[in-house]
Amino acid sequence: MPVVTLPDGSQRDFARPVTVAEVAQTIGAGLARAALAGKIDGRLVDTSFVINSDAHLAIVTEKDPEGLEVIRHSTAHLMAYAVKELFPAAQVTIGPVIESGFYYDFAFERPFTLDDLAAIERRMAELVRRDLPVQREVWQRDQAVAFFKSKGEHYKAELIDAIPADQTVSLYREGDFVDLCRGPHVPSTGRLKVFKLMKLAGAYWRGDHRNEQLQRIYGTAWIRKEDQDAYLHMLEEAEKRDHRKLGRQLDLFHLQDEAPGMVFWHPKGWTIWQEVEQYIRRLLGENGYCEVKTPMIMDRSLWERSGHWQNYAEHMFTTASENRDYAIKPMNCPGHIQIFNQGLRSYRDLPMRLAEFGSCHRNEPSGALHGIMRVRAFVQDDAHIFCTEQQVLPETAAFIDLLQKIYADFGFTEILVKLSTRPAKRIGSDAAWDRAE
Repeated sequence: MPVVTLPDGSQRDFARPVTVAEVAQTIGAGLARAALAGKIDGRLVDTSFVINSDAHLAIVTEKDPEGLEVIRHSTAHLMAYAVKELFPAAQVTIGPVIESGFYYDFAFERPFTLDDLAAIERRMAELVRRDLPVQREVWQRDQAVAFFKSKGEHYKAELIDAIPADQTVSLYREGDFVDLCRGPHVPSTGRLKVFKLMKLAGAYWRGDHRNEQLQRIYGTAWIRKEDQDAYLHMLEEAEKRDHRKLGRQLDLFHLQDEAPGMVFWHPKGWTIWQEVEQYIRRLLGENGYCEVKTPMIMDRSLWERSGHWQNYAEHMFTTASENRDYAIKPMNCPGHIQIFNQGLRSYRDLPMRLAEFGSCHRNEPSGALHGIMRVRAFVQDDAHIFCTEQQVLPETAAFIDLLQKIYADFGFTEILVKLSTRPAKRIGSDAAWDRAE
């Protein structure tokens, strides 16, 4: 005989176990129709979830932030259902909610096209009109693995096979489509009315570039059409200001396939670059930084001493000459330390502030490249301050002042700063780290 406590503190007694949907019905028919999910003791659940002991319950509707998340998650599954109906040979993998929407990754024998996206969106609308119930089922792990293997869904089977054998898994069924998911989901497909498929992209299975490449379909979903229209309008305005488009229109720079992630700067663009660099160089000099220049290519042994070769090799470009292995530097730190290590240093030499406009190269996955915002070749306005422990606080304060000035000069006033604290692999004592942090 569960007692259900509602958000307003009121309680309802039930003579038997009861579903979230049934509780909503006792509160009001309107709430029952609006219910998308429930929140039991802070945990999101389906409206079909059975409450068999005392619990705190909140009914989740379109008015709640969680309601939009459930809508988007369910729309991702709706899209996968539509893809399977149109392209039965496609394998579904994972489809999470992301900011402003969702995506789903597929393995398919040929690339999807924009025409395919339009057809998928039409089929999604048709599935919405069918108003199919979305039902949660609990299966044994091995049973689920066998089921997906029999359907040719090897990626799903691999995901489930990683779950301990003694555990159950939750699957969701809508019409003929069954998918692995923790949920929760909307009660029926008819609740998903406002969505749009946005674009296609490449993706690697499990996010690892050594694995198979999949096709990712991005979409957006909303509660109200007005909200989606506003979002799409915002994207249109942002597209007009896309730096890649402006770079071409203003004859500043270009990128091409023969040098992925590396920028060809045109005369006008390089003039702007030089102005910015000279501005930074002047401020660094005024604040006691000494400019240095370190090699772009250094021997493997140096990168082994720094730990990059063991922990970062896949992101480094390498080369060889005269039976020696080299790497193009992905960062400037080891080079600056070599300069500091030359000769004896006195505490009177500290703080020593070394700065460099360092040309760095990183072997970023091709799918992650984006204009000049995510590249493989870049110049890092980089500096390292060698100082005593007693100088850490004043040096940090002085750096923050310099940082704020530079951002303010470029018109930025709202700045998010992320502090990197001690990593698992580190040098220095815990006491020194405590003080530094």
